[in-house]
Amino acid sequence: MLVIRRDLVEELVAHARRDHPREACGQLLGPEESDRPERYVPMTNADDADARGSDYRFDSREQFAVYKEATQRDEETVVVFHSHTRVPRRPLTDTGLPEAYPSVKDIEFMGLQPGVHFAIVAITGPDSPYDLRSFLLDDAGEVVEDEVQVVENYMFSHTGAGDVPDRS
Repeated sequence: MLVIRRDLVEELVAHARRDHPREACGQLLGPEESDRPERYVPMTNADDADARGSDYRFDSREQFAVYKEATQRDEETVVVFHSHTRVPRRPLTDTGLPEAYPSVKDIEFMGLQPGVHFAIVAITGPDSPYDLRSFLLDDAGEVVEDEVQVVENYMFSHTGAGDVPDRS
């Protein structure tokens, strides 16, 4: 399960809206071995903007700079994010949104970062509704959709807001 704060989701969606119709991309970083994203680092989509069927690609220099900074801060990539903006990317979903499902290229990238969540925000326009989904590769290399739990903060994200210590 990907547990993610609402403010981080809002940053992902805002980036997807701002960059539409191009695909937005970035990384959510968090403390090493925590599986808890703490900050969003928007990245430049280095894919050819004029290419038909343009997707996303991290700029390698920018990605290396993010990696170096994360290492200095004892952080790691918890989530790789990008948006899907074209309809139909695959057959239309019941909602009419482009499907938030990894492409063949996405799946290749997933194989390079085992254990990292790949989050996709699907939107059709800067003001359209969005669909957020997360995916991982299982041990057999198959794509598995990961449940996304959006929380206000991480304090009680695993036990529920009602699990407050007794103060008597």
